[in-house]
Amino acid sequence: MLRAFLALCFVAVVSSIGYYFWWSATGQKTDPGKTLAPATENRARQVEEQTAKAALPPPPQVETGPGAPVALPVSGQGAGPGAGTLGSLGGRNIGLPIANLRTTDVLDTFDQARGEGERRHEATDIMAPRGTPVNAIDDGYVKKLFTSKPGGLTIYQYDPTETYAYYYAHLDRYAEGLQEGRQLKRGDLIGYVGVTGNSDPTAPHLHLA
Repeated sequence: MLRAFLALCFVAVVSSIGYYFWWSATGQKTDPGKTLAPATENRARQVEEQTAKAALPPPPQVETGPGAPVALPVSGQGAGPGAGTLGSLGGRNIGLPIANLRTTDVLDTFDQARGEGERRHEATDIMAPRGTPVNAIDDGYVKKLFTSKPGGLTIYQYDPTETYAYYYAHLDRYAEGLQEGRQLKRGDLIGYVGVTGNSDPTAPHLHLA
């Protein structure tokens, strides 16, 4: 019994000595105030950064499908009164004109030269099979239904404030009953993808501006 007791005492002493040297080597003997100060300062900076981030307005949203909004970048100020910005336009919660749209369906051809450099392509082309339904991207109303040589069958839509105009071109046909002055809700069927106007007949698409 005595031998066991002495063995336990020896282990306790050795453990205490080992802990003391570890404690000394790792700097744990430093003043607690000095040790905690950097951590306190770091925490204060983190709280300040989180507060600043919380004060920022949320980015505008654009819908890519039911329940799946994604953020749009916010641009600078517009060119003049009523010009609007991408930020304020995004704030209108703009939808997509074609359901189940894939990124590969959208061609980045904006401002490309057309007609041997005689004009610029001031729109976005969205590739889709002929006859694909086209939906209004915003609330508003039909300002004009027009057929032109370059655009073919087209729709001009205004938003409710008449700040923005949306242009849909190369349509195959209009939705049944669509007429000028008709009130629209975002997502309403307005027409169908086609190849009218100067569109390539082998590449049906929606010309959206």
